[in-house]
Amino acid sequence: MNLRDLEYLVAVAEHRHFGRAADACFVSQPTLSTQIRKLESELGVTLIERGPRDAMLTPVGQEVVMRARAVLRGVEELREVAAHAADPEVGTLRLGVFPTLGPYLLPHVVPPLHQRFPRIELLLVEEKTEELLARLRDGRLDAALLALPLEEDRFVVAELFEEQFVLAVPVGHALAGMPEPISTGSLAGHRLLLLEDGHCLREQALSVCSMAGASERDGFRATSLETLRQMVASDVGITLLPELAVTPPVPESPDIRLLRFRAPAPSRRIGLVWRKSSPDQEWYEQIASLLRQTADAIARNLGLRPRLNSAE
Repeated sequence: MNLRDLEYLVAVAEHRHFGRAADACFVSQPTLSTQIRKLESELGVTLIERGPRDAMLTPVGQEVVMRARAVLRGVEELREVAAHAADPEVGTLRLGVFPTLGPYLLPHVVPPLHQRFPRIELLLVEEKTEELLARLRDGRLDAALLALPLEEDRFVVAELFEEQFVLAVPVGHALAGMPEPISTGSLAGHRLLLLEDGHCLREQALSVCSMAGASERDGFRATSLETLRQMVASDVGITLLPELAVTPPVPESPDIRLLRFRAPAPSRRIGLVWRKSSPDQEWYEQIASLLRQTADAIARNLGLRPRLNSAE
């Protein structure tokens, strides 16, 4: 048994297909298949159920793959320890971010990250929260920007900033003429357009609706914030948007009125999350500090304070 065999097995588990797994590993399919067979022979069990069009893990295969990922993650961490011992600011950062934050925060944070760590290769992964957590757990991500709170003992959480929500309404809507800031009670009786299941922003918006006496509009769930924005601009309904999603470089829409809430305004907290087992704790703390400074600069430059606040 060798590490390459474990990599082949994990690739088959991820792609559920020998051909695609072989392509991902840059080997021929016969080579990969032969090595998987040898691994099964050595262990004395069948790891993969081979179908005509796909490949599925057997129950024992699932257990072996879980442990194989842990082994491969440990080996990668050994390599990271050695690489960072030689030069702490050389390497790759696999950073995850969820869809309702990534397009609006990354234009602000990627340039200072590149400036501060010019020899770090930044690989960005945009996925929903549960997928980001899964990738963090099995080592496919180094760190992730996530909404807080997060209750998992295996992670370190560095709070970065708090982002308030604004109410987006069509310019002709009854709420559009209200003076700012409005109270959350102004939402009472209204039905809001929300995102589909799986987005953390959906759960946050539902919580606001529950407290304000509002509800979700039936028959529509958006796949992105841009879809929500377009629906509001088309006079279909109203919604909540995170503040970064309505600040430059995002262009203003003449068909939408944005209303800010009076304190205590609905908001979400954003943090940088990484594994406690990672050998690069000090490095991630430096990145978190840089991201806090960037959030503070966004607020200062755009005149958003105290609505977009750096965490203490």
